[in-house]
Amino acid sequence: MNIDNYIKKIFQINNEVEFNDYALKLFHYQYKNNNIYNEYIRLIKCKIDTITHYSQIPFLPIEFFRTKRIISTKKPDQHIFLSSGTTSSLKSKHHITDLEVYKKSINKGFELFFGSPKEFIFLCLVPSFTKNKHSSLAFMCNELINLSNHPNSGFYLNENEKLISTIRQCQKENNKFILLGLSFELLKIANNYNIPLLDGLVIETGGTKNKQKRIVKEDMHNRLKRLFQTENIISEYGMAELLSQSYYCNKNFFKSPPWKKILIRNKTNPLEIETKSHRGHINIIDLANIYSCGFIATNDTGQLTQSGFNITGRSQNASNRGCNLMI
Repeated sequence: MNIDNYIKKIFQINNEVEFNDYALKLFHYQYKNNNIYNEYIRLIKCKIDTITHYSQIPFLPIEFFRTKRIISTKKPDQHIFLSSGTTSSLKSKHHITDLEVYKKSINKGFELFFGSPKEFIFLCLVPSFTKNKHSSLAFMCNELINLSNHPNSGFYLNENEKLISTIRQCQKENNKFILLGLSFELLKIANNYNIPLLDGLVIETGGTKNKQKRIVKEDMHNRLKRLFQTENIISEYGMAELLSQSYYCNKNFFKSPPWKKILIRNKTNPLEIETKSHRGHINIIDLANIYSCGFIATNDTGQLTQSGFNITGRSQNASNRGCNLMI
């Protein structure tokens, strides 16, 4: 497989036939080059010659990222992203051999849902990348800040007065801006400052829990809408083991870019993909994960909708996960 051509083509996918073609290409490449994935496929006695559709491809349990080096190349690591679990838990490691693929996925995905990052000022309420080098979320925010190329784009965690001043400046000058951050940090700003965000976008980055408490996502969104006086709160769904994001954009479901797909596996048979029920455990195909594993069985539970998917919870006995655990 021509890797450079594959990387170029996956970001141009626009139909199911093309997705299936590149998913099968990736599967055969990773079966050949990823020792852990190859061993797992052999252990479950999968007959690879019978696979003709992406739904038939085996999904590697996400737990393997905690204990094994999941890699599909002999290239050296450029970076390692760690999951944001509790300090006492064993964290997942995503070995990255080409950061440019992640950068391209961030940029192309954002453009698909919101337009060019150059059009926005990014006000990020997450720990900065300089202090959190192993956070894929911090890297994503840092990349969007760099793409924005605006002096006011930056990390604003624990700089509340500067943040509020910058928001007011953006509103005064009619600059498009995005307040992007951890759910509880957004809620803290909303509670402590009476500032409407009628002209700005608000993106919360996943988990609605921290070390002390938990808030149902819908409740979190309703509070943020009321306090920020905005009709739309956007959610981002990603994880350290992936290189592509999905977004929840005021349509009551998450939507993924064309090179990423969500499938639902049976609650009692982890090797079975649901075709009748739309509820169960979430499997993810991320074609950008070319150098690790693009086929992951997560511990999230969810359901498919007509045009996307929703997250409904976590599997029992699954470890804590969520960006708010970073702080």
